[in-house]
Amino acid sequence: MTPRLGLIVNPIAGLGGRVGLKGSDGAEVQALARRLGAQPLAQDRAVEALRRLEPLRPSLTVLTYPGEMGELAARECGLAPLVFGTITPGATTPEDTLAAAAEMRRRGVDLILFAGGDGTARDLVRAVGDSLPVLGIPAGVKILSAAFATSPNAAGDLAQAYLAGQIQRLREVEVLDLDEDAYRLGRVSPRLFGSLRVPDSRRQLQGRKCPSAPDERGRLLAIAQDVIDQMDDDVAYIIGPGTTTRPILTTLGLEKTLVGVDVLLRRRLLMADANEASLLAVTREHPIRLVVTPIGGQGFVFGRGNLQISPAVLRSTDRENLLIVSTPEKIHGLRGRPLLVDTGDPEVDRDLCGYVRVITGYNERVIYRVAS
Repeated sequence: MTPRLGLIVNPIAGLGGRVGLKGSDGAEVQALARRLGAQPLAQDRAVEALRRLEPLRPSLTVLTYPGEMGELAARECGLAPLVFGTITPGATTPEDTLAAAAEMRRRGVDLILFAGGDGTARDLVRAVGDSLPVLGIPAGVKILSAAFATSPNAAGDLAQAYLAGQIQRLREVEVLDLDEDAYRLGRVSPRLFGSLRVPDSRRQLQGRKCPSAPDERGRLLAIAQDVIDQMDDDVAYIIGPGTTTRPILTTLGLEKTLVGVDVLLRRRLLMADANEASLLAVTREHPIRLVVTPIGGQGFVFGRGNLQISPAVLRSTDRENLLIVSTPEKIHGLRGRPLLVDTGDPEVDRDLCGYVRVITGYNERVIYRVAS
């Protein structure tokens, strides 16, 4: 039987991440992102996943929408897709995603592989629900839902295994998203929008984001004091987003951008809510250390919610200058799964992999594995 794959690429997914906009929803945000120099990432992520389908290429039928919504990525991989529908290049909308997915369902695809973020997953819930399997290639800024693989390569490998019949079981997963306007103001309130069915692979699928426990204040303050006590005055500290890193600033009497990246120098705020360009400017002026925390339930250290800390920023230092902070509960919640990196640069990901010390309290460390 010839496998039939539906391919949808949301070309604006992730556009606002590196320029610090914390999302890409809405025409005004997209226009601002482009003015700030943002470059689309979704097509490259889709190509990376599609290349893993090479074993199926002689028999695989790919159905997709025109141009940047899938056709270009498929052709770059040497595929000859069946293209249908119409779009306005450079001005695609959620309605295009809905129409593409509905038509793919009508044409009987075995799996829809989509490149996007939580907003794209929401569109798939509306268009197909649990009527057929889907799988997300992570390309957005904030990826809370469990419908995504851990990386584009993992998405391609899992799609290939499912279409080849090597994986047959499906898992129903929740689709979450945030109000991006509230998110930019530091209010994190995930909302459940429905569920999707995805090929079941614990190793290749990311988990849904889990919030921090409400009774961790003492532990968080101890972690913050540990980081503060080891600060060097000539080093700029790039502090990633999250409730685990926030007490580092509040202990110093500073305000933390909860869902942004801040920079400290001599225990004072050098820069608030920095984007990639601002961080690169800091790296040219000062040696840096990075302080980040994994996303609860998922384990991502880079590549989810902190795209401002880009491969270019990471290349300006080395792994010895990476401080990972986490409560023990967050580590235990991974159930032995590694911490994850998905920066979009395979070489940077490889350099970050290995065993690292994780600060879990004052003068408390655990050794934990980082994988890509």
